[in-house]
Amino acid sequence: MNTAHPLPPFTDPAQLADDLRTAGYALLRPADVAALAGCSLDDLGALAPSWDHLALDNYLKDGGNYRRRRHSCFIDDGATLAQTAHRAHWQPVEYNALHGGMHRLFEPIEPATIAQPAWTALLHALGKACSQVRAVQEWHVEAHQFRIDTLEGIGRPTPEGAHRDGVDFVAVLLAGRHHIKGGETRIFEAAGSGGKRFTMEEPWTLLLLDDATVIHESTPIQPTGENGYRDTLVLTWRAGAFQGEDS
Repeated sequence: MNTAHPLPPFTDPAQLADDLRTAGYALLRPADVAALAGCSLDDLGALAPSWDHLALDNYLKDGGNYRRRRHSCFIDDGATLAQTAHRAHWQPVEYNALHGGMHRLFEPIEPATIAQPAWTALLHALGKACSQVRAVQEWHVEAHQFRIDTLEGIGRPTPEGAHRDGVDFVAVLLAGRHHIKGGETRIFEAAGSGGKRFTMEEPWTLLLLDDATVIHESTPIQPTGENGYRDTLVLTWRAGAFQGEDS
């Protein structure tokens, strides 16, 4: 990988589907994310206060207490986005060596968050983008709100290391950064030697990944002041079933 620190390799929104097909990822500026979703940046910003209400992740195997999260699931058939009954999050060990094989039941995303107009608009728009790359009529969508804090001195956005998620597509949206350094995003070709590294700085910057062709991680964060944290919304799309339900 290039050891320099280039500017984030932002995608022309008109090339979103093409970049996903050819490079395996697309990176959108916040204004382009809002335009894609058909809402304003203020609408997206109205989601941000909900990150102050996340519950502690009690499943971390590294012994840390730096991660808070909420998790909910949806079915998107292109016309409607329907929330499913609350269910545990599960990944096979092949995709998550640290936490795979565990049924992890987190607190659900708050109804007031899901009721925000920007929520459905954003998930629908990104599901449509995924369908432009891989023609799927119905997506199984998992939504994760994360807060990684630095109260213990360091926080790890991806304690499992560089990984794939075992889905079709993954979106990482930065909801906010406060008094931290680090948190660099790194993308690697799954079947090659190429890679990119950059830091998402502005709220509602979006990274959309083809999970079959790239591996991703985020580096640890450290505080630069009191109460340092990094908030993200991670969304995944999978055809056929949620992970663990294929059989």
